[in-house]
Amino acid sequence: MSNSWTLVMVSLVGLVGVPVLLSYVVEALRRAPAAPTRLSWAPEIPIKYAKVNGIDVRYVEVGKGPALVLLHTLRTQLDIFQKVIPELSNHFKIYALDYPGHGFSDIPTVEYTPEFFTNVVAGFLEQLNIENATLVGESIGGSIPLRLAARHNPRVKRVIAINPYDYDRGRGIRRSSGIANLLFALNNVPILGSTFWRLRQYGVFRKIIEGGVFHKDALPASLLREMYEVGNRHHHYLAQMSLVRHWAGWDKGRVDYAKIAVPVVLLYGEHDWSRSEERAANHRAIPGAAMTIVKDGGHFLSLDAPEAVIQLIIRFSRAT
Repeated sequence: MSNSWTLVMVSLVGLVGVPVLLSYVVEALRRAPAAPTRLSWAPEIPIKYAKVNGIDVRYVEVGKGPALVLLHTLRTQLDIFQKVIPELSNHFKIYALDYPGHGFSDIPTVEYTPEFFTNVVAGFLEQLNIENATLVGESIGGSIPLRLAARHNPRVKRVIAINPYDYDRGRGIRRSSGIANLLFALNNVPILGSTFWRLRQYGVFRKIIEGGVFHKDALPASLLREMYEVGNRHHHYLAQMSLVRHWAGWDKGRVDYAKIAVPVVLLYGEHDWSRSEERAANHRAIPGAAMTIVKDGGHFLSLDAPEAVIQLIIRFSRAT
């Protein structure tokens, strides 16, 4: 009997241990991409770095006019705005940054909480002395400026929150596809979660990102490839796992939305992961907020419906 149990235990250890060890080997063999010296989609725009709260943050600054700060979604980077920056730079002075743990900014060993991201963006505004800014963000990038506005950050003049990520305890992306639901459900499972992250493959990544758009051809192939390769940076997957562990915290910022005193537009893609009742709850919570729904738009609205985003930003800026 004891020999049988020993055999079972050895078999179980092998079944679990081999994939775990393999995942570490796969991760160690990944090649981290070199930080690009220019943007593939706009080589004339210089890439800059700023020291924000002790962290090197990559950003771009282009155009003339009122300050417009673009804040990207989780697991993407400033290049997600490549379809809107060229036109908007004719009307605004644009700033777009990579959050820590994203794109080519530093990947500090910290807890990637909503408070951390909010403080980094506040520090970015301070470091670059950006005043009277319109903050435009997608997903967590839409939630961050709402949090800053609720705290009456003096540098925030108005907010356009695109598909803000502040509902269902941060599990919105799990609604995007079956593979996304499985991967993010496993994130907090000891051993198994980190093993899956280390064994990630491009096809799986592409499928998850495609869940953010209504039009599949809205995703530039070069952007998809670069964002996937960014995941090869040392400790990048650990930062993403930490972000997911703290997802539930994004909901908590909603309790302060009633304190917002600057003009706000909520912009939702018709096919965003949020549901109509969740959108309506935000609309009610923010004093004087306007809300617009973009037909045939998904979560990554600046890629899916760039013209609609551009027109709303310009119109909102002029109206207020």
